[in-house]
Amino acid sequence: MSKLSRNSTQPDLAQQISAVPLGLYVHFPWCVRKCPYCDFNSHEANGELPAREYVDALLRDLEQEAPTLAGRQIESVFFGGGTPSLISGREVGRVIDELVARDWLAPNAEITLEANPGAVERQYFADYVSAGVNRVSLGVQTFDETALKVLGRIHDTDDIQRAWELLVQLAVPRLNIDLMHGLPGQTPELAVADLDQALRMNPGHISWYQLTIEPNTRFYNQPPTLPDEDKLEAIEQAGRERLQADGYDQYEISAWARPGHASQHNRNYWTFGDYIGIGAGAHGKLTTESGSVRTQRTRMPEAYLRAILGGRQVNQIDTDALPFEYMLNALRLREGVPETLFTARTGLTPDALEPQLTQLRNKGLIHSDRHALTDLGWRFYNDAVGAWVN
Repeated sequence: MSKLSRNSTQPDLAQQISAVPLGLYVHFPWCVRKCPYCDFNSHEANGELPAREYVDALLRDLEQEAPTLAGRQIESVFFGGGTPSLISGREVGRVIDELVARDWLAPNAEITLEANPGAVERQYFADYVSAGVNRVSLGVQTFDETALKVLGRIHDTDDIQRAWELLVQLAVPRLNIDLMHGLPGQTPELAVADLDQALRMNPGHISWYQLTIEPNTRFYNQPPTLPDEDKLEAIEQAGRERLQADGYDQYEISAWARPGHASQHNRNYWTFGDYIGIGAGAHGKLTTESGSVRTQRTRMPEAYLRAILGGRQVNQIDTDALPFEYMLNALRLREGVPETLFTARTGLTPDALEPQLTQLRNKGLIHSDRHALTDLGWRFYNDAVGAWVN
């Protein structure tokens, strides 16, 4: 079991913990239809959603995290799912209001809400903005009508346009477009065409990530034919050149942003910050006096509603696993992180990263002055991170 170090040259334990940035992830588990590639904890909505009862449970769940929040504030909030935009702005606002009333929300906190273009209602979104949502992530996935049908999406390109126009009219301060690449039958030309349409919408942030086939999905049991490795590499190269030409910086493996628009919430994940996870099946990661722990809530929505305080489970991250867990996240960032952050986030000394770190530096995969992959290492991310697998 790892513990944050205590000695005369370091701040006391409470100060060390309070110095770790803290985010909040709020999970809404319902969607209109389960996509065949989706392995998230999402469930098709049947009939009227128990929205008020669910938010009541979220607030009870949040209450138990009061000790975690002692002396700390939440710097980012992310409403994810499922499809959070199925829930009214009034209910989303109840969560934000609770954070504000308890002085748990930091000034200028980033508050993101995921939205499906096929589930965007004007009044809901006007209420989200009024409640404090200042960033919306629109799950476009692709502008190709045929591909949208293959992916099982409930929206079409007209829905995308209507949703985007509404978000612009409401003056949402920060906007992200989610796009997939490596789709069935996709060529580099089609992938760039997707990006071209997204770029014409001029979002501050684009999440551009590869479709992968995960267990417990319909695609896993009935896999479509995806582009081969050579075509995937060509797609990624063409997309990278197109995004860079339009002024976007790849600050993380699957995230591109204009200056000042990188996601604060996601960056907190990659720098091994803390985050509270509430809602059915939500995961969290927290720094405690005994070290880093993972938390998880009861997965099924009905069970979550009945559970006492969300059925919270806590699991210690084993000391031997911490170097891998840390590097798995930190090395996703293009610029990497300072070497000193490892001890600040894990409580372990730099020696815990050896001999793997030196070996990877000797191979030219990691920079010598920080924890960041070189251009060569960027091509072999999985191999570099895998060096710490026990």
